[in-house]
Amino acid sequence: MSSLYKKYASFSGSKLQSFFQLLLCHSLVPQQFYAAKSGRMLKRVGLYMSFLLSAMYFTSCEKVIQLDLNEAEKKYVIEAEISDSPNSCKVIVTQTKNFEENNTFNGISGVQITIADNNATPVTLTETSAGVYKSSSLTGISGHTYNLVVNVDGQVFTAISSMPARVPLDSLYITERTFFDETNKYATLLYKDPFGTGNAYRYIQYVNGVKEKTIFVRDDDLADGRSIERTLFFYNNDDDEQEEKKLKSGDNVKVEMLCISYPVYKYWYSLAESSTGENQSATPGNPVTNIEGGALGYFSAHTLQSKTVIVP
Repeated sequence: MSSLYKKYASFSGSKLQSFFQLLLCHSLVPQQFYAAKSGRMLKRVGLYMSFLLSAMYFTSCEKVIQLDLNEAEKKYVIEAEISDSPNSCKVIVTQTKNFEENNTFNGISGVQITIADNNATPVTLTETSAGVYKSSSLTGISGHTYNLVVNVDGQVFTAISSMPARVPLDSLYITERTFFDETNKYATLLYKDPFGTGNAYRYIQYVNGVKEKTIFVRDDDLADGRSIERTLFFYNNDDDEQEEKKLKSGDNVKVEMLCISYPVYKYWYSLAESSTGENQSATPGNPVTNIEGGALGYFSAHTLQSKTVIVP
């Protein structure tokens, strides 16, 4: 098809050049010459136009391209958390899937998982359901560092996470914001960031018991030592779901605030950028992880506090 196009382009280009040269010559000779030759010129114009239209017809055909999606090597995904709240120590282990597979991620059973507090004797987590492992005897403490070891069929993955100090959540209330002449209600948090950069936060919103999918995170690079008012603007591509998610009078809104380490902040931030399509990388990759050994996911030791408000 490309060679045919080149032949048409070359031929039609040379003919058009001759045609315009002929028109230029005719403009320089007496009118009688133009009148005598005009009939033959019109015929040539009709021939050239027919030829160009034929070339455009043959070169405008469409070709169906079959995408060859190579199967990527499957990786284990580890989501590990421990907080300063009782019974919060939990690890979920799943595995990635190929593009054409469904989005049901089954848990991996039979995994050996331990967490050690400041290099103390490791605590072994118990599998409570497929791929879910917990420990009721391990509660996090601010300032302590925790070591995670996950053994999946001989493959060992490790991670370290330090629990930052708790930053008190002062209040949770509802504010109204107007965009494009439309006013909506949003949950808003208020707290005081301590002096010294490196603090990072994650917020999780529940409306009538349903967890909001939007990822809310921020650091204190531009707000070190200041009072922070954080409004949780939720995001969704589905207009119908976006309309349904709008806060309404009488809704019960619960917000959890997590003080997280900076490596964990980078994981959630990179995941949020990818999920909203704002990642400007030419080759989008997986979220930044703090797990060593080749697994995806994160290990987060964080403080946890929450407040609830009824939408007025």
